[in-house]
Amino acid sequence: MSRIKKVALIEPRAPGYHVYSRIALPRLGLPLIGAMLKQRGIDVTVYCQDFVDIDYSDVLSSDLVGISTTTSTAPEGYRIAQRIREAGIPVVMGGSHVTFLPDEALQYADFCVRGEGEYTMLELVDAIESGSGFGNIAGLSYRIGDEIRHNPPRELVQDLDALPFPDLSLIRGREKMGITPIATSRGCPYNCNFCSVIKMFGRGYRQRSVDSVIEELRYLQPETVFFYDDNFAGNRERAKALLERMLSEGLTPYWTAQVRVDIARDRELLALMKRSNCYILYIGLESVNPATLQEFNKKQSVEEIIEAVRIIHEHGIMIHGMFVFGAEHDDVSDLRAAANFALRTGIDTVQFMILTPLPGTAYFDQMEREGRLLTREWHLYDGQHVVFQPAQMSPYELQKETFKAMRRFYSIYECVKMFAPPQFLRFMLKLNFNLLRGKWQDARLQMRVALRRWFYRAYGHVLIKRWEAANKDFGEKIRMLAEKARSMGAAKQTSVGKAK
Repeated sequence: MSRIKKVALIEPRAPGYHVYSRIALPRLGLPLIGAMLKQRGIDVTVYCQDFVDIDYSDVLSSDLVGISTTTSTAPEGYRIAQRIREAGIPVVMGGSHVTFLPDEALQYADFCVRGEGEYTMLELVDAIESGSGFGNIAGLSYRIGDEIRHNPPRELVQDLDALPFPDLSLIRGREKMGITPIATSRGCPYNCNFCSVIKMFGRGYRQRSVDSVIEELRYLQPETVFFYDDNFAGNRERAKALLERMLSEGLTPYWTAQVRVDIARDRELLALMKRSNCYILYIGLESVNPATLQEFNKKQSVEEIIEAVRIIHEHGIMIHGMFVFGAEHDDVSDLRAAANFALRTGIDTVQFMILTPLPGTAYFDQMEREGRLLTREWHLYDGQHVVFQPAQMSPYELQKETFKAMRRFYSIYECVKMFAPPQFLRFMLKLNFNLLRGKWQDARLQMRVALRRWFYRAYGHVLIKRWEAANKDFGEKIRMLAEKARSMGAAKQTSVGKAK
């Protein structure tokens, strides 16, 4: 019997620079598991490397260490796991990447938690303490000698209200969080083929009660909130009920969330968002190529995107447009068209990401089946590097044109143009109108939005420069990877021909 008195939970840092480098946010899985372990009387510390470096003198005094990874953070997670295991401390890994590649994770860890891990982790701690064995723990993979065992999957958590609030106080360096993350739901009712959310959290849309979310807001009293939901308005009526309660109880921090373009069909919801201090919405626009939208199974049209941008802006809410480049129907002209579209329609900030075939997605399976993956260097699977052979262009063209589009959108010229006389005059007229009418909250939100819009544009310019400096040799690397893949493909075809 081994008593678990102290647990360290670690979220490895993301590699390199990316569009969210300025706004570091912890994922909520570890603070939530930490809260559940804390209820058991266990001493828990959460390390998020985006905030602070790992204090190994503290971690190596733990009885158990948990590491949660995405695909791009997996190599760093494995490196950390090896160091901890060498000290004789058991390591458990979880997260989206290892859920789909548990055999890989068990090269570095003692246990792998697949899928939603809250109850699996608690049962694992109980089993370690009691010595009862691990065979009955759903969702757990583990090694017995040289044999790897995968227990049956665990059912998704249906009653989200039964879970405690994530304990953000457990995070070392939490004072660096400028935004408070809160999740009000799990899953997504849609099924985009490049997204791993469905495989990880299911297509069903599970929601916390409005009372539970209000209680967490009242407890945290945050100044700014990011609602971590994959689709905050997956149930519009429930979203309205939540916002109405926030307004009636005076719990209206500045907030932001991810939504789809179909939110523009509901002006009542948008009005509630504005009144409750929503200042920016993150929207998966993905493409302005109709064939690509169909390929992605987005169930939205270019016309709907245009209309959504117009209507959301009418309500005084910023838009962060997220595009994905490199689909089967994309060529160089489509990437350039997306940049033109974003500038023409006045989207406030953008994220031009390179299509990344993540393990667990239909797209990964397709690329692997067709021999089009260029590398399994997981740290490159971050949406910023090309890791597969596109259908309509070379890997180098996709890489170059993506960052050319980013440079254009976040250029100094576009930053300065925001202060051009026509735009500045419209801004001042609206500001004075709000002040004269005594709409102090609207005026304050307008100023906040304008300053953030300019700051994000300027900071985006800086990040792109830093990324390109750090990755100046990557263009040559993907040329070599693509050539190697072509050579292997040709050799395979020759081998098949000889066999025939």
